[in-house]
Amino acid sequence: MWSKWALQTDLYQLTMVGGYILEGKKDQWANFDYFFRSIPEEGGYCVLAGLEDIIDYIRQLQFTEEDISYLDGLGIFPKKVLAYLKSFKFTGDLWAIPEGTVVFPHEPLIRVTAPLPEAQLIESTLLNVMNFQTLIATKAARVCWAANGDPVIDFGLRRAHGPDGALMASRAAYIGGVDGTSNVLAGRIYGIPVRGTHAHSWVESFPHELDAFRAYAEVYPESCLLLVDTYDTLASGVPHAIQVGQELREKGHELWGIRLDSGDLSYLSKEARRMLDEAGFPDAAIVASSDLDEWIIESLKRQGARVDLWGVGTRLVTSFSCPALGGVYKLTAMDDGGEHMTPKIKRSDNPEKITNPGPKKVVRMYDQKGRMRGDVLFLNEERIPTGRPLRAYHPMFHYVFKTYPKRFKKQELMVPIFQNGKLVYQSPPVHAIREHTLKNLKQLDAGYKRFRNPHTYHVSLSPALFRIKQRLLRQTAKTEKVGSES
Repeated sequence: MWSKWALQTDLYQLTMVGGYILEGKKDQWANFDYFFRSIPEEGGYCVLAGLEDIIDYIRQLQFTEEDISYLDGLGIFPKKVLAYLKSFKFTGDLWAIPEGTVVFPHEPLIRVTAPLPEAQLIESTLLNVMNFQTLIATKAARVCWAANGDPVIDFGLRRAHGPDGALMASRAAYIGGVDGTSNVLAGRIYGIPVRGTHAHSWVESFPHELDAFRAYAEVYPESCLLLVDTYDTLASGVPHAIQVGQELREKGHELWGIRLDSGDLSYLSKEARRMLDEAGFPDAAIVASSDLDEWIIESLKRQGARVDLWGVGTRLVTSFSCPALGGVYKLTAMDDGGEHMTPKIKRSDNPEKITNPGPKKVVRMYDQKGRMRGDVLFLNEERIPTGRPLRAYHPMFHYVFKTYPKRFKKQELMVPIFQNGKLVYQSPPVHAIREHTLKNLKQLDAGYKRFRNPHTYHVSLSPALFRIKQRLLRQTAKTEKVGSES
């Protein structure tokens, strides 16, 4: 899948790589962090997804003769740079938080430590894959939270952003908690349960709605789910579905259910439920679709809609109300010529854009009931304190801090993926990743999951990391002042 994507990068990645080669930085190591600054739709959390595709990308990343010929034809790159790209291979380290983990702003989700050109080259694709899949997995988790235990099916293939986007969206949505997908290719590749029924065109292709329903029941007697809103939902669709259901029952089969795809889903579902129950079909499911998202589902649930399964498409696989996750990939340390790396920081007039320096690890704090209580960023070489309370600081203000009791359990979240260019991680099946998501969400209090004004989850800095950040900010401020005076 990925070999064709060596050139799927921004040109400035390649020009920077060329500059590093010609400036003698080919063997200088650097550390980059992938993280996001804000949660989509002012939510309370994100669900991490996309790592498996990044692993495949890095493993297979190489430039073909055709790629090199194209780059040569641009007239930009010296032969030395083209020779480097022709023999490119990732030789660095990559640590990451596993997919399906609930994550929060400003904490490193992926840490890349590698020769500077290698770490730089993978930026664009890493951001493209991780941002999109994390966005969709998060949207799916929100939709499933609104459904409150009802099954949710991904119906978004036809509205997704191209074939690759559709496949990634189906995978990410399943990681986020949906129960299945209409995307057959996603079912084949990832083993996601596939679900579906028929369209209005099936009904319109027959002389009468009843003929269409009978024909579908004849072909699929064990999984007969009928779309009842082609003409008139309550006057013809549901009555005809009941009639076919009775005919199925006489042959030893049961009507699986009906689907509503338009109109007032609250009113129609309640009336359809009444009609099905009165006709002796209390177990027939009612499926709802029609441009649903978490907000509409939450509202319909509040109105008492009698829906058993939700088909969510466009607004899920495009994250319609927030179409992008603002993930970034920032340099946080450089090789100092010895055994240690020198922390680097990016200053900004916007405090949200000031980075946390140095190679870091993420430690999650759990209370005695196993609930998430906060994350703390430590320098990678720091030992995690045990047997005493831990004071952790706000990323910017020394007078804002949290003290975690010594009884709290501490868990390091990042695991090694590549070491010295060698893959040391076995990606779990997507079903296991989904279970990890569901477990994480159970450990997160409901206050973080509500859609309006969710509680803010704290991501803090260890005392050592906070001191280094403040020192670097003071140093860069002095450098800037001297530069302006000269």
